[in-house]
Amino acid sequence: MPAVPAPPAAPHNPDLLARIPLAARSVLDVGCGSGSLLAAYRARNPGALLLGIETDPEQATLAAEQLDEVAVVDVEADPLPFVLDSPLDCVIYGDLLEHLRDPLAVLRAHAAALAPDGVALVCVPNVEHWSFVARLLSGTWAYAREGLFDEGHLRWFNLESMGKLLEAAGLAPCDVTPRVFRPAEAERFVAALAPGLAGLGIDPKQYLQRAAPLQFVWRARRQPQARMVVAGTMLAPIGGVSHLRVIHPMQALATDPCVITRIDPLAEIPAAGTDGPQICVLHRPLLAGAEGAAILRRLLARNWLVVTEFDDHPDFFARPEGANLTFSGVHAVQTSTPALGELLRDRNPEVAVFPNAMPFLPEPANFADPDRLTLFFGALNRERDWDGLMDTLNAVAAVAGERLRFEVVHDRAFFDALDTPHKAFTPTCDHDTYLRLLGQCEIALMPLADTAFNRAKSDLKFIEAGACRVAALASPVVYADTIVDGRTGLIFTDADSLRAKLLHLIAMPELARALGEAAREYVAEERMLAYQVAPRIAWYRALWQRREELTAALRARVPWLLETVPAE
Repeated sequence: MPAVPAPPAAPHNPDLLARIPLAARSVLDVGCGSGSLLAAYRARNPGALLLGIETDPEQATLAAEQLDEVAVVDVEADPLPFVLDSPLDCVIYGDLLEHLRDPLAVLRAHAAALAPDGVALVCVPNVEHWSFVARLLSGTWAYAREGLFDEGHLRWFNLESMGKLLEAAGLAPCDVTPRVFRPAEAERFVAALAPGLAGLGIDPKQYLQRAAPLQFVWRARRQPQARMVVAGTMLAPIGGVSHLRVIHPMQALATDPCVITRIDPLAEIPAAGTDGPQICVLHRPLLAGAEGAAILRRLLARNWLVVTEFDDHPDFFARPEGANLTFSGVHAVQTSTPALGELLRDRNPEVAVFPNAMPFLPEPANFADPDRLTLFFGALNRERDWDGLMDTLNAVAAVAGERLRFEVVHDRAFFDALDTPHKAFTPTCDHDTYLRLLGQCEIALMPLADTAFNRAKSDLKFIEAGACRVAALASPVVYADTIVDGRTGLIFTDADSLRAKLLHLIAMPELARALGEAAREYVAEERMLAYQVAPRIAWYRALWQRREELTAALRARVPWLLETVPAE
C-alpha cells in the first residue's frame, strides 16, 4: 500500500497566505489554531483587524498573542462571536469545513457578514484524491489521527460539490487552485489504472487532474465582479527596482480574486481575451520611432489600455531617435513621487503617483551587540553623492575602531575608499539578499546631492531601512520630506553634521534603536503595499471606464499613431 501524500510541515498554508486579499481591513480565520497564518499576514498588512475562532483553549491562547481577538467557541453554535463596527473583508476556512456537521449554515452566516466585495477563502481536502481510491481498491480503508483520513472529518468534497456548496451559501466562486504533492506517485497510480479507466470511458489525463490534488483552495466573493487583467513587462532585475515597481505590486493585485496578473516579455503580450478591463503596464519602456509606434499599435489593436510605469527623471536618459512615445503615446502614466508626477504631467495629463512601499515587514535582526554598530550603504550610481563625505566617514571610522563596521552592497568604489578593516562587500544582489544584509545593520547612510535628477528620486532607501528597524542617516534632499529629524531618522546637511550625528549614534546605540523603531512604526502605518492595492485597482478600473475618452486624448497628442492601428 503506497504511503499517503501529505502537505509538507509548515506553520501555515502558503497557498492560503498568498490569497488573503492584501487590501483587507478585517480578516476572520475560522479554526485559527495557534494564529500562525494571520501572524504571517500581519507582516504584510499591519493595519488589518485580525480575528480568530478556535475550539482548543491552548491553541487559542497562543493565537491571542498574535491576533487582535480570539474566541474560544464552537463556530456552529456561535458563528460570529465578535462585535464588529463594519462588515468583514475576508473569512478563511483552512481545512475546517470538512469537520463541521452543517458547513452550509456556517458559510451562510459568514457570507451575510461579508462586505459586498468580501472574500471567502477555503482550503478543503479532495475526496477524489488517488490515495482514497487506492485504499478502497486494496480494502484497507481506515481513519487516521490527522491528515487526509482524519477521524474528525465529517464531510467530503470534490470540485463539483464544493463549488455547489459555495453557491448555495450565496457566494460567487472566483477561482480554485489545486495543491499537489508528490505528483509522480499520482501519475504512476493513474497509469496503472489506465486500461480500466479507458474501459469505463474515462480519459486518464482528465482523471489525473482530478485525482492528483490533495487539496483545493477556493476563492469566492459575496458579489461577483468582472475580472480585470493586468499584464506587465519588466526590465532585467537590478538592485530590486523591478521587484518594487513590478513584481511585488503584481503579486499584491493578484490577491484580489477579481484581478488576474501576468508578467511577460513585451513581444509576447497576447490579446487579453476577456470582457473585463485589460490594463497593460510597461515598465520603463523606450517607445520611440517606428519600432515604438509598432509596439503601441499592436497593443492597442489587442484592446489593451496602455500605462507607462516610470520612476526616474526622464530628462536624464539618452534621447531616442525618432518621436518619443514613451509618455505621449500611452493612455496614462504611473510613477513614484509627486515631483515626478508633476514632471510627467507635461507629457501626459493622466498620471497616478504610487509611492514605493514595502510588501512586508521583515523580522528585526539587528541590535544584537550593544558594543558594535554596522553602517549600511547600498546604492547604484551614487559616487558623486558620497565623494565629498568619504574623508569624514574615514575619520569617524578611525575614532570608532571596532565599534563601527561597514556593510557595502554594489558600490565597489565606496568600499575601496573606506580606510578601515572593519568592512564587508557584496556585489549587486537580488532584493531578498539586499534586505537581509540591510536588516543586520543598525545605521543606513543615504546621501543625495542637491541636483535636479536627485530631487526627483524617491525615499525608498528610508522606507526599506525603516521596515528593517535601521536608523536612517540621510541628506535633506528627498529624505527631509519624509523623515522627522530626531524622531524617525537623522538628517545631515554637510560633512560636519554627518560627523557629529554619526558619532552621536555610535555613542548612544539606544538612540539608533529608538530611531529605527519609530521609522518601522511609520512604515507599518503609512507605507505598506497593502494600503495601495485598493487605490491601484480603482485607478485601473476608472481608466478602463474612460478608455474612449483617453484614446481620443491620445489621438489628439499623436494623431499619426492611431491612423494605422491593425485589426486583430
